[in-house]
This record gives sequence, C-alpha cells and structure tokens, in this order.
Amino acid sequence: MPDSTRSDPTSTQAEALTVLLVDDDAALLRLFRRCLDDAGYRVLTASSAADAEFAVRRTPVDICVLDLDLGDRSGIELLPALRETAHGLRVIMATATDEVAVALDAMRAGASDYLVKPCTPEQLLHAVAQQAEARRLERRVQALESEGEARERPDLSTASPALRNAIDLARRVAGTDAGVLILGENGTGKTMLARAIHDWSPRRRAAFATVSCPSLSAELLASELFGHVRGAFTGATDNRPGRVQIAEGGTLFLDEIGDLPMSLQPRLLRFLQDREYERVGDPHTRTANVRVIAATNQDLSRMVAEGRFREDLYYRLNVVSLSLPPLRERREDIMAIAQTLIVELARRYDRPARLLSPAASAVLATHAWPGNLRELRNAIERAVIVCDSDTVRPEHLPFNGAAVAPQGGLRAGDPVSLEDLERAHIEAVVATSPSLEAAAKLLKIDSSTLYRKRKQYNRA
Repeated sequence: MPDSTRSDPTSTQAEALTVLLVDDDAALLRLFRRCLDDAGYRVLTASSAADAEFAVRRTPVDICVLDLDLGDRSGIELLPALRETAHGLRVIMATATDEVAVALDAMRAGASDYLVKPCTPEQLLHAVAQQAEARRLERRVQALESEGEARERPDLSTASPALRNAIDLARRVAGTDAGVLILGENGTGKTMLARAIHDWSPRRRAAFATVSCPSLSAELLASELFGHVRGAFTGATDNRPGRVQIAEGGTLFLDEIGDLPMSLQPRLLRFLQDREYERVGDPHTRTANVRVIAATNQDLSRMVAEGRFREDLYYRLNVVSLSLPPLRERREDIMAIAQTLIVELARRYDRPARLLSPAASAVLATHAWPGNLRELRNAIERAVIVCDSDTVRPEHLPFNGAAVAPQGGLRAGDPVSLEDLERAHIEAVVATSPSLEAAAKLLKIDSSTLYRKRKQYNRA
C-alpha cells in the first residue's frame, strides 16, 4: 500500500502540491521523499504499479516521479493508466538510461519530463519545481473557467453596522477551516463574501470553485460535485473531475444549499465529516483537502423541522453563520455603491456618465430594491449605457421611480394603481431570476409578453 507523507494536509499547507514517488528501490524512495519533504511538498510513495494505481485513486496527486522499470510492469505502460485516473497529473519519467528513443517513448505516452538516475537532489527538485509551476498555473486557469466569468475583487466597504459586524466575523473565521453558512436574500452579496473569506484565508493561492445547487438534477449535481468516470451515465464520454477535485487545497462554495436534493445530502455529509467521496460510476474512494462554505436564502432551521433538510448536515455546515442585510436595510450604502458602479461601468463601456442628478439619487434612495445589489448593478449598468451626458437622470433608470417604497416593496392593499403594483411585482421577479425565461415561467406568462411589458415600462 502507498505510504502517506508525514505531513498533515491542513489549511496551513493548502498551497503545497502532492508528489507521488513510484520506484521499487526502497532506499531511493526514502532519499527522494526526504528531499521533497524538506522542500514543502506533500509526498506519497509506492513500490509497485498496483500501489501507484491505488494512490492516485485515493488521493489527488499533482506530480508523479515514475520509474521506467518497476519489475512487474513498465512505467511507460503504467503512465497512461495513472493519467487517466488522476486528472491533470504531470509525470516525470525516471530511468537509468539516457537513450533518446526511451525518452521519446515516455513523452509519447504522456510524460512531461525525463530524469536520468542517479540524479542529485538538486536535479530532482529542479524537475519537480518545473512541473509544480505548470500544475499551479493549470489549476488557476481551471478554477477561473469553473466560475464561468472573470473574477472581480469584492468591494466590502460599508456604513451599515449590521454588514460591518458580518464582515468582521468573516475575517476572524477566514483563517480557520470551520464551516461557514452565509444567509441572505438573493443579490445581497453572499458569493462575494464567500470569495472574500477565501482571499483572506491560507488557501487563497488555491482554487475557489462554485457549485450552484438548484441548477441541475440530482444525478448531474452529483457529477458536478464529485466528478464521474467514462460510461457512468448517458453522455459521460470521458472521465471528468468534480468541483471537489478542482478545489483541492482551496475552497468549495455551495450556493443555495437549501436546494440540495435529499438524495445527495448523505453524500455531502460524509464528505464534510471524513473528506472522502466517490466519483459517479467509480467504486474507488478518494480524499480531498477542501474548505466548504455554503450559502442560502432559505430558512434551513425551518426546513430541518419540516424534514426537508438533514439536521446533522445543517449543524455540520452551520459552525459559523453570517447574515447579510438586504439593501433596503442598508440605505446608507446605496449612493456610494451607485457612484462606484457609474465610474467602473462608464470606463468599461466608454460612456460619458459620471454623476447622479439629485432627482436620480432620490429615486435610488427610495426604491424598494427587491433584487438587492444585483438589481442595483443592473439599474446602473442600464443607466450608464443609455445616458448621453455626464449626469444620470431618472429617465435613464429602468424603473423610473415607479417602484418607490420608503419602507419596503409594494404590497397588495397599498394605495397604488393596479398597473404600478403589477409593474413592481414583475420587476421584483425579474431582478431575482437568473434569466427572463425563468422569470416568465414563474409569472406564468409568455417570454414575449414579459419582453413587451418591460419595454413599455422603460418608455414610461
């Protein structure tokens, strides 16, 4: 069986990469391991092909130093099997011969480098360091692609005492691996705070990977979380890493955890407790060193009481909870956020807008903001695009003052027209929906009807 490193892969070592040494020479394994241990790598060793295959199935491995002649099996034959199991694995083939033909065979099989034995510790460290740098770059690119968009630095400045308290607590918990549950309405900045916690943590140089729990079926969500092997289900044509593997050494953010299917909750609980999981269609157990942050706009304690969410999973996730206030409860921040967005978006779109008129400021200050920060950004973006001068006026805003509500959103029975009530409801649903099609489905109207109504509102 593979021999695990003496080091414990805790958050203090989150940036370290894992190196697997495969050689049937026990003395050489000890020498290589000691050398890489001292350099700060997490090291596994295997003395046979079977041990090597077990190691990459069990633990995420970044780099493998693989002996060409293992006695029972050629390293060149083993190499493709290791890379098939360990996504992104970079292999350094080590051999006692310097024949060019052997080196070419190793490269054709998928090796990234070639090391001739006997070699000095410096030569080993140099070869591993080169592959480590390439692997770190691959992981960063993979993390950015998994988020689906370019990452922006969060702006967490605020005059709101409630939000300041949440941010202060987030900073204190960031240096630990404690489970964090972020609570708040849609659009209040839960994802932004989760990213900030990652940036403040010792894991900041590793990946931040996001899983949106309401977006997929239970089967596809299991694949998104844990990965799958080829043939696991219809359409699974290749082995695919899950977000857990992508986030190795970093942070996994579970967005809208309240929508996690009941059938997946035991698997997530086991992962949180033991750091063990299996890819879909793969019987082999794997481990991961990942910090988990979850967020929801739902009342999980009520869902537990109603039997819709596991109590043990709730307590495992909710070691520290952070509540983000809605924008209507932090109106002291609206003008500062709006002005920052105008500058940012005007520069991006090369538009002349620079300031808010007093009338436009009054509209922003009294709007209900059912969509919170997301709605505010959308409103300012639209205003910047259509504004043809340096000052944003009320007519540039998408709602043009119709959804004004000093103490909150419009409600049935308020002294307003049916048209204004309908408009406020439609805009609130659109602001909190992922797309116009989703909003139309929720409103039970055609997408064309919704488009026509919004176009009419923008002309009002």
